[in-house]
Amino acid sequence: MSETIKKIGVLTSGGDSPGMNAAIRSVVRTCAYHNIECAGIYRGFQGMIEGDFKEMGPRSVNNIVNKGGTILKSARSKEFMTPEGRKKAHDNLKNAGIDALVIIGGDGSFTGGLVFNKEYNFPIMGIPGTIDNDIFGTSHTLGFDTALNTVVEAIDKIRDTASSHNRLFFVEVMGRDAGHIALNAGIGAGAEDILIPEENLGLERLLESLRKSKTSGKSSSIVVVAEGDKIGKNVFELGDYVEENMPEYDVRVSVLGHMQRGGSPSCFDRVLASRLGVKAVESLLEGKSNFMVGLLNDKVELTPLEQAVKGHSEIDRELLRVSEIVSI
Repeated sequence: MSETIKKIGVLTSGGDSPGMNAAIRSVVRTCAYHNIECAGIYRGFQGMIEGDFKEMGPRSVNNIVNKGGTILKSARSKEFMTPEGRKKAHDNLKNAGIDALVIIGGDGSFTGGLVFNKEYNFPIMGIPGTIDNDIFGTSHTLGFDTALNTVVEAIDKIRDTASSHNRLFFVEVMGRDAGHIALNAGIGAGAEDILIPEENLGLERLLESLRKSKTSGKSSSIVVVAEGDKIGKNVFELGDYVEENMPEYDVRVSVLGHMQRGGSPSCFDRVLASRLGVKAVESLLEGKSNFMVGLLNDKVELTPLEQAVKGHSEIDRELLRVSEIVSI
Protein backbone atom coordinates (compact mmCIF):
# COMPACT_ATOMS: atom_id res chain seq x y z
CA MET A 1 0.00 0.00 0.00
CA SER A 2 1.14 3.54 -0.80
CA GLU A 3 2.75 5.46 2.04
CA THR A 4 2.26 8.80 0.27
CA ILE A 5 -1.55 8.76 0.05
CA LYS A 6 -3.14 9.70 3.36
CA LYS A 7 -6.30 11.38 2.09
CA ILE A 8 -8.43 10.82 -1.01
CA GLY A 9 -10.93 13.27 -2.49
CA VAL A 10 -14.06 12.06 -4.29
CA LEU A 11 -16.24 14.09 -6.67
CA THR A 12 -19.07 13.61 -9.15
CA SER A 13 -19.03 15.49 -12.42
CA GLY A 14 -21.11 15.84 -15.58
CA GLY A 15 -24.65 14.48 -15.84
CA ASP A 16 -25.91 12.64 -12.78
CA SER A 17 -26.75 8.94 -12.94
CA PRO A 18 -28.30 6.42 -10.52
CA GLY A 19 -25.53 4.63 -8.63
CA MET A 20 -23.32 7.68 -8.10
CA ASN A 21 -24.29 7.83 -4.41
CA ALA A 22 -23.57 4.11 -4.01
CA ALA A 23 -20.11 4.75 -5.53
CA ILE A 24 -19.47 7.69 -3.17
CA ARG A 25 -20.45 5.44 -0.26
CA SER A 26 -18.09 2.72 -1.45
CA VAL A 27 -15.15 5.12 -1.86
CA VAL A 28 -15.69 6.68 1.58
CA ARG A 29 -16.00 3.35 3.36
CA THR A 30 -13.06 1.77 1.53
CA CYS A 31 -10.93 4.71 2.67
CA ALA A 32 -12.12 4.14 6.25
CA TYR A 33 -11.41 0.41 5.98
CA HIS A 34 -7.79 1.18 5.01
CA ASN A 35 -7.45 3.96 7.63
CA ILE A 36 -7.25 6.65 4.96
CA GLU A 37 -9.05 9.99 5.28
CA CYS A 38 -11.67 10.92 2.68
CA ALA A 39 -12.99 14.31 1.58
CA GLY A 40 -16.14 14.87 -0.43
CA ILE A 41 -15.74 17.58 -3.07
CA TYR A 42 -19.01 19.37 -3.80
CA ARG A 43 -20.06 20.44 -7.32
CA GLY A 44 -17.29 18.66 -9.19
CA PHE A 45 -14.31 20.60 -10.55
CA GLN A 46 -15.96 23.92 -9.64
CA GLY A 47 -15.97 22.80 -6.01
CA MET A 48 -12.25 22.05 -6.30
CA ILE A 49 -11.65 25.62 -7.48
CA GLU A 50 -13.76 27.06 -4.63
CA GLY A 51 -12.40 24.70 -1.97
CA ASP A 52 -15.84 23.29 -1.24
CA PHE A 53 -14.66 20.19 0.65
CA LYS A 54 -16.19 18.19 3.49
CA GLU A 55 -14.58 15.45 5.57
CA MET A 56 -16.49 12.18 5.12
CA GLY A 57 -16.52 9.08 7.29
CA PRO A 58 -18.46 5.80 7.25
CA ARG A 59 -21.51 7.29 9.02
CA SER A 60 -21.69 10.32 6.70
CA VAL A 61 -22.79 8.04 3.86
CA ASN A 62 -25.54 6.20 5.73
CA ASN A 63 -28.74 5.54 3.77
CA ILE A 64 -27.55 6.83 0.40
CA VAL A 65 -26.97 3.51 -1.41
CA ASN A 66 -30.61 3.55 -2.54
CA LYS A 67 -30.80 7.21 -3.59
CA GLY A 68 -30.56 8.52 -7.17
CA GLY A 69 -28.64 11.64 -8.14
CA THR A 70 -25.55 12.62 -6.17
CA ILE A 71 -25.26 14.03 -2.64
CA LEU A 72 -22.03 15.77 -3.72
CA LYS A 73 -23.91 17.62 -6.50
CA SER A 74 -22.58 18.11 -10.00
CA ALA A 75 -21.76 21.21 -12.03
CA ARG A 76 -20.07 22.25 -15.26
CA SER A 77 -16.94 24.34 -14.76
CA LYS A 78 -15.64 26.62 -17.50
CA GLU A 79 -13.03 27.95 -15.08
CA PHE A 80 -11.47 24.49 -14.73
CA MET A 81 -10.80 24.57 -18.48
CA THR A 82 -8.24 27.37 -17.86
CA PRO A 83 -4.73 26.89 -16.40
CA GLU A 84 -5.56 29.52 -13.76
CA GLY A 85 -8.64 27.59 -12.65
CA ARG A 86 -6.72 24.32 -12.40
CA LYS A 87 -3.98 26.01 -10.37
CA LYS A 88 -6.58 27.24 -7.87
CA ALA A 89 -7.97 23.70 -7.69
CA HIS A 90 -4.52 22.22 -7.10
CA ASP A 91 -3.65 24.76 -4.41
CA ASN A 92 -6.92 23.99 -2.59
CA LEU A 93 -6.32 20.24 -2.74
CA LYS A 94 -2.81 20.58 -1.34
CA ASN A 95 -3.97 22.97 1.40
CA ALA A 96 -6.64 20.44 2.38
CA GLY A 97 -4.07 17.63 2.45
CA ILE A 98 -5.77 15.70 -0.37
CA ASP A 99 -3.27 13.42 -2.13
CA ALA A 100 -5.38 11.69 -4.80
CA LEU A 101 -8.75 11.96 -6.56
CA VAL A 102 -11.57 9.59 -7.50
CA ILE A 103 -13.64 11.14 -10.29
CA ILE A 104 -17.11 9.70 -10.88
CA GLY A 105 -18.41 10.83 -14.28
CA GLY A 106 -18.16 10.47 -18.04
CA ASP A 107 -15.54 11.09 -20.70
CA GLY A 108 -15.63 14.90 -20.25
CA SER A 109 -14.89 14.50 -16.55
CA PHE A 110 -12.10 12.02 -17.30
CA THR A 111 -10.59 14.43 -19.85
CA GLY A 112 -10.46 17.11 -17.14
CA GLY A 113 -8.78 14.64 -14.82
CA LEU A 114 -6.18 13.72 -17.44
CA VAL A 115 -5.25 17.36 -18.05
CA PHE A 116 -5.00 17.96 -14.30
CA ASN A 117 -2.77 14.91 -13.86
CA LYS A 118 -0.52 15.97 -16.75
CA GLU A 119 0.01 19.44 -15.26
CA TYR A 120 0.44 18.47 -11.59
CA ASN A 121 1.19 14.72 -11.62
CA PHE A 122 -1.79 14.32 -9.30
CA PRO A 123 -3.02 10.71 -8.83
CA ILE A 124 -6.39 10.19 -10.53
CA MET A 125 -8.78 7.24 -10.72
CA GLY A 126 -12.04 7.31 -12.72
CA ILE A 127 -15.37 5.57 -12.12
CA PRO A 128 -17.70 5.61 -15.17
CA GLY A 129 -21.04 7.21 -14.27
CA THR A 130 -23.41 7.91 -17.17
CA ILE A 131 -26.69 6.33 -18.23
CA ASP A 132 -25.62 6.32 -21.92
CA ASN A 133 -23.17 3.42 -21.45
CA ASP A 134 -20.91 5.06 -24.03
CA ILE A 135 -17.51 4.73 -22.34
CA PHE A 136 -14.85 2.38 -23.65
CA GLY A 137 -13.40 -0.12 -21.17
CA THR A 138 -16.55 -1.24 -19.36
CA SER A 139 -19.58 -3.29 -20.36
CA HIS A 140 -21.75 -1.24 -17.98
CA THR A 141 -21.52 2.33 -16.74
CA LEU A 142 -23.21 3.36 -13.49
CA GLY A 143 -26.86 4.15 -14.11
CA PHE A 144 -27.25 2.31 -17.42
CA ASP A 145 -29.13 -0.65 -15.96
CA THR A 146 -31.44 1.59 -13.91
CA ALA A 147 -32.16 3.79 -16.94
CA LEU A 148 -33.06 0.69 -18.98
CA ASN A 149 -35.54 -0.44 -16.33
CA THR A 150 -37.07 3.06 -16.20
CA VAL A 151 -37.44 3.20 -19.99
CA VAL A 152 -38.93 -0.29 -20.29
CA GLU A 153 -41.45 0.46 -17.56
CA ALA A 154 -42.49 3.68 -19.33
CA ILE A 155 -42.81 1.96 -22.71
CA ASP A 156 -44.90 -0.83 -21.18
CA LYS A 157 -47.35 1.84 -20.02
CA ILE A 158 -47.32 3.60 -23.40
CA ARG A 159 -48.04 0.28 -25.14
CA ASP A 160 -51.27 -0.09 -23.14
CA THR A 161 -52.48 3.18 -24.68
CA ALA A 162 -51.13 2.33 -28.14
CA SER A 163 -53.00 -0.99 -28.14
CA SER A 164 -56.24 0.57 -26.88
CA HIS A 165 -56.33 3.18 -29.64
CA ASN A 166 -54.52 1.46 -32.54
CA ARG A 167 -51.79 4.08 -32.39
CA LEU A 168 -48.19 4.29 -33.53
CA PHE A 169 -45.96 5.74 -30.81
CA PHE A 170 -42.49 7.18 -31.35
CA VAL A 171 -40.73 7.07 -27.97
CA GLU A 172 -37.54 9.13 -27.76
CA VAL A 173 -34.92 8.00 -25.25
CA MET A 174 -31.54 9.48 -24.31
CA GLY A 175 -28.51 8.65 -26.40
CA ARG A 176 -27.12 11.59 -28.38
CA ASP A 177 -24.11 9.68 -29.68
CA ALA A 178 -24.88 6.08 -28.74
CA GLY A 179 -27.89 3.82 -29.09
CA HIS A 180 -27.30 1.45 -26.17
CA ILE A 181 -30.41 2.55 -24.24
CA ALA A 182 -32.66 2.50 -27.31
CA LEU A 183 -31.45 -0.90 -28.51
CA ASN A 184 -31.64 -2.72 -25.17
CA ALA A 185 -34.85 -1.08 -23.99
CA GLY A 186 -36.41 -1.54 -27.42
CA ILE A 187 -35.82 -5.28 -27.30
CA GLY A 188 -36.90 -5.48 -23.66
CA ALA A 189 -40.13 -3.60 -24.34
CA GLY A 190 -40.92 -5.42 -27.59
CA ALA A 191 -40.59 -2.42 -29.92
CA GLU A 192 -41.44 -2.92 -33.60
CA ASP A 193 -38.55 -0.69 -34.72
CA ILE A 194 -35.47 0.79 -33.03
CA LEU A 195 -33.69 3.84 -34.45
CA ILE A 196 -30.13 4.51 -33.28
CA PRO A 197 -27.27 6.82 -34.36
CA GLU A 198 -25.05 3.86 -35.34
CA GLU A 199 -27.52 2.54 -37.95
CA ASN A 200 -29.19 4.89 -40.44
CA LEU A 201 -32.36 2.99 -41.32
CA GLY A 202 -33.59 5.70 -43.70
CA LEU A 203 -37.12 7.02 -44.04
CA GLU A 204 -38.22 4.67 -46.81
CA ARG A 205 -36.98 1.57 -45.00
CA LEU A 206 -38.79 2.74 -41.87
CA LEU A 207 -42.04 3.15 -43.81
CA GLU A 208 -41.55 -0.26 -45.41
CA SER A 209 -40.99 -1.84 -42.00
CA LEU A 210 -44.10 -0.20 -40.56
CA ARG A 211 -46.18 -1.34 -43.56
CA LYS A 212 -44.97 -4.91 -43.00
CA SER A 213 -46.03 -4.66 -39.35
CA LYS A 214 -49.44 -3.42 -40.44
CA THR A 215 -49.99 -6.16 -43.03
CA SER A 216 -48.82 -8.84 -40.57
CA GLY A 217 -51.78 -7.96 -38.35
CA LYS A 218 -50.26 -5.51 -35.89
CA SER A 219 -52.82 -2.84 -35.02
CA SER A 220 -50.40 -0.71 -33.01
CA SER A 221 -46.65 -0.16 -32.99
CA ILE A 222 -43.92 1.23 -30.79
CA VAL A 223 -40.81 2.76 -32.36
CA VAL A 224 -37.97 3.55 -29.93
CA VAL A 225 -35.80 6.43 -31.12
CA ALA A 226 -32.41 7.42 -29.66
CA GLU A 227 -32.20 11.22 -29.49
CA GLY A 228 -29.12 11.15 -31.74
CA ASP A 229 -30.79 9.14 -34.52
CA LYS A 230 -29.94 10.58 -37.94
CA ILE A 231 -33.15 9.85 -39.87
CA GLY A 232 -35.08 13.05 -39.12
CA LYS A 233 -34.17 16.44 -37.68
CA ASN A 234 -36.09 15.45 -34.57
CA VAL A 235 -38.60 12.85 -33.40
CA PHE A 236 -41.57 15.18 -33.95
CA GLU A 237 -40.62 15.75 -37.60
CA LEU A 238 -40.22 12.00 -37.97
CA GLY A 239 -43.70 11.45 -36.55
CA ASP A 240 -45.19 14.02 -38.95
CA TYR A 241 -43.49 12.37 -41.94
CA VAL A 242 -44.87 8.93 -41.09
CA GLU A 243 -48.36 10.31 -40.47
CA GLU A 244 -48.32 12.02 -43.88
CA ASN A 245 -47.24 8.85 -45.65
CA MET A 246 -49.23 6.38 -43.56
CA PRO A 247 -52.54 8.11 -42.74
CA GLU A 248 -53.92 4.78 -41.50
CA TYR A 249 -51.79 5.27 -38.36
CA ASP A 250 -52.72 7.66 -35.56
CA VAL A 251 -49.19 8.83 -34.67
CA ARG A 252 -48.11 10.06 -31.24
CA VAL A 253 -44.71 11.14 -29.91
CA SER A 254 -43.47 10.71 -26.33
CA VAL A 255 -40.12 12.12 -25.16
CA LEU A 256 -39.00 10.47 -21.92
CA GLY A 257 -36.30 13.07 -21.21
CA HIS A 258 -34.64 13.44 -17.83
CA MET A 259 -36.91 10.98 -16.05
CA GLN A 260 -34.44 8.38 -17.38
CA ARG A 261 -31.67 9.80 -15.19
CA GLY A 262 -33.54 9.80 -11.90
CA GLY A 263 -34.85 7.24 -9.50
CA SER A 264 -33.51 4.68 -7.09
CA PRO A 265 -30.63 2.64 -8.60
CA SER A 266 -31.24 -1.00 -9.46
CA CYS A 267 -29.55 -3.74 -7.46
CA PHE A 268 -27.15 -4.26 -10.36
CA ASP A 269 -26.05 -0.60 -10.28
CA ARG A 270 -25.68 -0.62 -6.49
CA VAL A 271 -23.46 -3.71 -6.58
CA LEU A 272 -21.46 -2.39 -9.55
CA ALA A 273 -20.91 0.96 -7.80
CA SER A 274 -19.74 -0.82 -4.66
CA ARG A 275 -17.27 -2.97 -6.60
CA LEU A 276 -15.89 -0.04 -8.63
CA GLY A 277 -15.48 2.17 -5.55
CA VAL A 278 -13.42 -0.44 -3.72
CA LYS A 279 -11.23 -1.06 -6.78
CA ALA A 280 -10.68 2.68 -7.38
CA VAL A 281 -9.43 3.38 -3.85
CA GLU A 282 -7.31 0.23 -3.57
CA SER A 283 -5.73 0.90 -6.99
CA LEU A 284 -4.69 4.39 -5.84
CA LEU A 285 -3.24 2.90 -2.66
CA GLU A 286 -1.26 0.47 -4.82
CA GLY A 287 0.35 3.47 -6.52
CA LYS A 288 -1.67 3.30 -9.74
CA SER A 289 -2.98 6.45 -11.45
CA ASN A 290 -4.72 7.58 -14.65
CA PHE A 291 -6.95 4.53 -14.90
CA MET A 292 -10.67 3.98 -15.10
CA VAL A 293 -12.18 1.07 -13.20
CA GLY A 294 -14.76 -0.84 -15.24
CA LEU A 295 -16.55 -4.13 -15.68
CA LEU A 296 -15.17 -6.47 -18.35
CA ASN A 297 -16.39 -10.09 -18.57
CA ASP A 298 -17.92 -9.60 -15.10
CA LYS A 299 -14.52 -8.77 -13.59
CA VAL A 300 -13.48 -5.33 -12.37
CA GLU A 301 -10.55 -4.27 -14.54
CA LEU A 302 -8.43 -1.16 -15.11
CA THR A 303 -8.39 0.70 -18.44
CA PRO A 304 -6.00 3.64 -19.04
CA LEU A 305 -8.05 6.85 -18.72
CA GLU A 306 -6.81 8.12 -22.08
CA GLN A 307 -7.99 4.91 -23.74
CA ALA A 308 -11.37 5.17 -22.00
CA VAL A 309 -11.78 8.71 -23.34
CA LYS A 310 -10.52 8.11 -26.89
CA GLY A 311 -11.86 4.58 -27.36
CA HIS A 312 -15.23 3.98 -28.97
CA SER A 313 -17.98 2.00 -27.26
CA GLU A 314 -19.31 -0.30 -29.99
CA ILE A 315 -22.96 -1.21 -30.38
CA ASP A 316 -23.70 -4.92 -29.93
CA ARG A 317 -24.23 -6.26 -33.47
CA GLU A 318 -25.81 -9.45 -32.17
CA LEU A 319 -28.48 -7.39 -30.38
CA LEU A 320 -29.24 -5.61 -33.66
CA ARG A 321 -29.86 -8.96 -35.29
CA VAL A 322 -31.94 -10.16 -32.34
CA SER A 323 -34.10 -7.01 -32.53
CA GLU A 324 -34.73 -7.61 -36.23
CA ILE A 325 -35.77 -11.23 -35.68
CA VAL A 326 -38.03 -10.79 -32.65
CA SER A 327 -39.90 -7.75 -34.05
CA ILE A 328 -41.28 -9.70 -37.04
